[in-house]
Amino acid sequence: MTMSVWGGALAIYMLFRLWYDGFQKPLKQEEVESFVELATARADKGAQASDLEGLRKFLEEDDGKEFIMVNLLRFNTAPISDPDTGEATTGQILLGKYFKPFMGRMLRRAGHPVITGQVKGGYLDEWNTAANPGWHGAGLVRYRSRRDAMELSLANADFDELHKYKVAALAQTFAVPTQRKMGFYASPRLSVALILALAAALIQLVLR
Repeated sequence: MTMSVWGGALAIYMLFRLWYDGFQKPLKQEEVESFVELATARADKGAQASDLEGLRKFLEEDDGKEFIMVNLLRFNTAPISDPDTGEATTGQILLGKYFKPFMGRMLRRAGHPVITGQVKGGYLDEWNTAANPGWHGAGLVRYRSRRDAMELSLANADFDELHKYKVAALAQTFAVPTQRKMGFYASPRLSVALILALAAALIQLVLR
């Protein structure tokens, strides 16, 4: 019975890791070209030439592994009109209209926030960088792969419908993709393993 309990917990964990880590296959060149074409077609909706060059480099250097997007946000503080109703609203509410459905899709692809927070104060350390425009929020978001990130955004049929809320909500945004090289963060890889181990231990005690 002990082997069955712990074997089952291990099998569940392996299935979780298969979903959470994915198959880690780098993008093919034709996929890179397709995503860059989609970004180019939307250049009139916020993408700049430098963004497209950076996007191509980011996609061509894909290793198939997870990455974490570092985001800085500055909300529009002037009276904002809801793109759907024209009624006065706030940047935070509009960003929620973008973020909630987007996050639902992300979770199905093992993407999730690592940490989000409200900015307190200005820069405490800055070397040869532009003046702080007055960032309101910051966040780290985990993506399972660069393919997932593109399919959730540029290649998503609902991209334009959702993106309008983000454009209306934000006066400025800054996003930089990063990969962890050292250190530790509270990854679900660990928390799920601990939960399954605890559940297996409790089941074993009950069955004794």
